[in-house]
Amino acid sequence: METARRTLVKAVLWNALGLVVMGVVGLVMTGSVALGGAMAVLNTAIGLACYIVYERIWSRIRWGRLHG
Repeated sequence: METARRTLVKAVLWNALGLVVMGVVGLVMTGSVALGGAMAVLNTAIGLACYIVYERIWSRIRWGRLHG
C-alpha cells in the first residue's frame, strides 16, 4: 500500500502533463488560448479529483498483489 502523499504527488505530476496536452489540444481545436486554457484547467481539476479517489480505492484492494 502506498501513502496518501505519494498518491497525491503522482496525481499532481500526471495531471500537470495532462494540463499541457489538453491546453494544446484545446488551443488547436478552438483557436482560442482563453477557451482552450479554460477547458484544460477544468479537465485537469476533474481528472485530478477522480485519479486520487481511484488510486485510494485501489490501494485498499488486495486482489492481484504479490506478497513476498
